[in-house]
Order: sequence, then C-alpha cells, then structure tokens
Amino acid sequence: GKDLLKLDKVIKQRKPLARGEQLYREGDQHASLFVVRSGSLKTFTTLPEGDVQILGFHIAGELIGFDGLGGTGNQCTAEAMERSTLCELPFDSLSAVADQVPGLQRQLFRVMSREFGREQQHPVMMGRKQAISRLAIFLRSLSERRQSVDQDPRELLLSMSRQELASYLGLVIETVSRLFSRMQALGVLKVERRTVRILDVAGLAALAEKPDDDNA
Repeated sequence: GKDLLKLDKVIKQRKPLARGEQLYREGDQHASLFVVRSGSLKTFTTLPEGDVQILGFHIAGELIGFDGLGGTGNQCTAEAMERSTLCELPFDSLSAVADQVPGLQRQLFRVMSREFGREQQHPVMMGRKQAISRLAIFLRSLSERRQSVDQDPRELLLSMSRQELASYLGLVIETVSRLFSRMQALGVLKVERRTVRILDVAGLAALAEKPDDDNA
C-alpha cells in the first residue's frame, strides 16, 4: 500500500479532455506517460502531403505516450475520441519512484513491452493483402485488450468512426462497411451502429489468420 502512495505523489490528475481535444501534438517535448482512466484516444501522424495516418487507438486501462520518451519529442498526436480522463506520470519523477519501489520497475517494463508489442501489430496488419484479415486482426486485438483490462471481450464499443477505422486499416470507408456486412453474414459478428458483438471467436481467428493467397 505504501508503494502505491509513493506512486500517487507523482501521478498528476489531468482535467478531462473533451472529444476532439488533444493530449499532445507531434513534435511536443513531453516526457510523460499517461494512463487512460476512462474514454479513448487515437494517435495519428500527419503525412507530408497533409493526409492523416491513424496509428492506434487507446482504451481505458492502457498507457499512452511512449512515443515521447526517446528525447526527440512526440512522434505523433494523441486526441480524445470521446470525453476522456487521464492521469499523467512524468517520466523523470517516475524513474525516481521506481528506484524506491521494488517491483514497480518490473511492472512498468511488463506494461511497456506489452504496449510495444501491440504497436508492432499495426505494420504486421498493414502488410496483409486481404482486407478482411486486417479488420479481423484489429477486432481480435481489441477483444484481447478489453479482456486484459477486465472488460467483456465479446462486446466491442467502437469509439472511432468508420472513417478513422478505415485510415487505421489502410482501406477505404466503403470497404470497411462491406467487410462488416460480410462478417455479419458469415455469423462472426453482430453489428449495431458502433456496438460490435463477437458471436464466433474461432471464426474471427480464422479470418485473422487467413493466408493472403486464399481467395475464398
């Protein structure tokens, strides 16, 4: 309990972000990690021609801000997709506390490696030619993430728009809509606006692992 009190000293409660408000911008010098307490955020980068590429979505219970720890400033912009509350862990004071709190460092490393693993999923997913596999990989990953923060893994509330999801998946919005309909027709999902219920976990996994040369 004492250990957590030490951690409480360095945690700064941030005022809630409204939908569309930014937590940090690309290029900001901001060496802090943030815990998403409620709501959700998206991270994106602006490409030279002005297009936006969405890099990730972050849900309650997750850490965000690793892109700012390299000393070269934040690599992307983080923006709230709905009203969100966060707390801030300034990295310099976090290091000091980690020295005093046994086990905290190990816990932080575990969370960090999990987040890094998750960020690696995006390029892997983008490398898949089959559009349906991309969407299935994303939904399966979101389901696993919900499970890891003790939420129902079969009930996904998508706080991102279809347009944002299309940008993340590297697809056009019409394709994303068509894929949702197809997965619903296959009995894998039930889609009601932004709520997606996974009806067939094995079926979703099969779509996620579908080989690229399989045209079925």
